[in-house]
Amino acid sequence: MQKLFSSLALTALAFSAQAAAGLPVVQEAPLRAHLAFLSNDLLEGRGTGQRGADLTVAYLETQAQMAGLRPVRGNSYRQSVQIAGVKSLPAASSLQALAGGKAVPLAFGPDWVWATGDSVAAHTFDAPLVFVGYGITAPEEGWNDFKGVDVKNKIVVMMVNDPQPTALDPNRFAGKALTYYGRWTYKFEEAKRQGAAGVLLIHTKPSASYDWSVVQNSWSGSERFQLADRTAGTPLQGWIEEDAARRLFAAGGQDLDALRAQAESKDFKAVALNAKLSGEMKSIVRKVEQFNIAGMVPGTDAALKDEAVIYSGHWDHLGQQGDSRDTIYNGAVDNASGIAGLLAMAQEAVKQPAKRTQIFLWVAAEEQGLLGSAAYAADPLWPLNKTAAALNLDSLNFVGATHDIGAQGSERTDLGAMAAATAKAMGMHIAQARPDLAGGYFRSDHFSFAKAGVPAFSINGGREYIKDVAESKAKAAAYGPRYHQVTDEYDASWDLSGMTQQAQFTLNLGQAVANAAKMPAWKAGDAFGKAREQAK
Repeated sequence: MQKLFSSLALTALAFSAQAAAGLPVVQEAPLRAHLAFLSNDLLEGRGTGQRGADLTVAYLETQAQMAGLRPVRGNSYRQSVQIAGVKSLPAASSLQALAGGKAVPLAFGPDWVWATGDSVAAHTFDAPLVFVGYGITAPEEGWNDFKGVDVKNKIVVMMVNDPQPTALDPNRFAGKALTYYGRWTYKFEEAKRQGAAGVLLIHTKPSASYDWSVVQNSWSGSERFQLADRTAGTPLQGWIEEDAARRLFAAGGQDLDALRAQAESKDFKAVALNAKLSGEMKSIVRKVEQFNIAGMVPGTDAALKDEAVIYSGHWDHLGQQGDSRDTIYNGAVDNASGIAGLLAMAQEAVKQPAKRTQIFLWVAAEEQGLLGSAAYAADPLWPLNKTAAALNLDSLNFVGATHDIGAQGSERTDLGAMAAATAKAMGMHIAQARPDLAGGYFRSDHFSFAKAGVPAFSINGGREYIKDVAESKAKAAAYGPRYHQVTDEYDASWDLSGMTQQAQFTLNLGQAVANAAKMPAWKAGDAFGKAREQAK
C-alpha cells in the first residue's frame, strides 16, 4: 500500500510541478469528452469513404479551430487525400492458375485473394509465375532475390517476412526482429520497381503473424483502398494460402518446401515455376476524396519557427460492415483515443507556444495502409527537411497510469535520449524494449515520416501499472480479442489516467524537441536516416 501511495504521489507531483512551472498540462475532461463522442455510434465507425468519415472530418476541423490552432496551408484545415476504392469481382472474372499445362483449381477466398493494385478496373493476364524467394533487394545485406532474372510482365511469387537468422549469421536482417524488408507493403513496392505484372504472397501464420482468415476477410469481403494520385502498384496484388501454393508448385513440378529452404541463402536464384496466370481480372473501382486535418501553433523564435514538430494520429477506423445486429466498428481505443489525445494536447499547447512550430495532424485511411500519412509525406504541408520530428499516437492506454512509457523505435534517433529524459522528469522510465517480431515500427503512421527521413516513432502505453496490477494486466490483455472488432467500444468506467499520462508525455517530448538547440538526428548507419541526408 505504501508503495502504491508513493507511486501515485510521484505521478501527481510530476503533474503539479509541470503546472507550477507554467508548462501545458493535458486535461482529462476534454480528452474523455472527445473520446466518448468520436467512438459514438453517431460517427458510424469513421470508415474510409463512408458517411462517418465526413462527420469525423467536420468535427475535427471545428475542434481544431476552437482550440486556437491555425491552418498550416492557406485558410483551410483540410488536406485532400485522393483515394481509390477497389472491390474484386471474382464471379465476373476468368482469372485462373495453370501449371504443367493444366488448370489448378483455386477458390477465391479459401485458396487465394487478389485485387488490382493500380486502380484499373479490368486487366487481362497471360503471365508466367516466378518464385523469387523473399523478394528482397538489400544491398547493405548483400542480398538480391532478383539477380539474374528479368521479371518484367511476370507474376512474382514470394514469401512474407525476411531471411531468418542463422548460427553463423545471427544478426542478419536484425535477427529475430522483422525489418521493413519483411513487410508485405515492401514486397509490393519492390515488385513494382522490378517491373512485375503482379505479386502473390505465400501466407503462413508464423511469417505473417496472423491467420489466413485475416487476409481472407480483408481482401474478399469488403472494399479496399489505395492512393489514387500517387505511383500505382502492380496490376495484380494478392495472397495465396500455403497449401494452395504447395499444390500449385507441385503441379508445375516444383517442391515449395525445398524452394523455400533454398531461399534462405543469399546465393538463391529465382526459379520459373512452369506455371502462369491466365484470364481477365475484374474489379469495381471508385474514386473517394478523404481529408487529413492539420492545425498549428506557430513558433516564437525568429530563427527556429520555420522548423516544426508534428503530433499525429489516424482518425479512421473500419466503419460499418456486415449484416449482423451490430455493424459498427467504433474503434474507441483504435484510434478515437489517439485523436482525442491530440485534441486535448492542442488545447493546452496553444497556451504555451514553443520556439519551433508545432503541428497537430489527424490523418486519414491508416487502416487501409497508412494512406493519409503517405499522402502527407508526398505533399507535405511543411518542408520535411525542416520537420524536426513526428510523434504519433495510436491506441492509447485505457487501463491506468504506469511507471513506464513505450518508446520503441526512438532509439533509432536522438529522440531516444530525449524520450528517456522526458520520462524521468515525469517520474517514469522508458519501457523495456521487446524484439519487434511483427514489425510494429512499420505499421503505424509515424513510419510514413521515417521513410521520408524525419525522426519519428509512436508513443505506446506502459506495462508497469501503478495500481491493481493483476487486474490491470488482465484488463489490458482482454483488449486483444476486441481489436478490430465491433466490441472496441468506449466504456465510461475507464480510468483515463494512463491515457492522459501518455498524451502528456507526448506533448512534453514534443515541446522538448521544439525548444532544443538543434533538430534530432538519426543514428549513424540507420537506413531511414539516408533520406534525411539526401534532402539536405
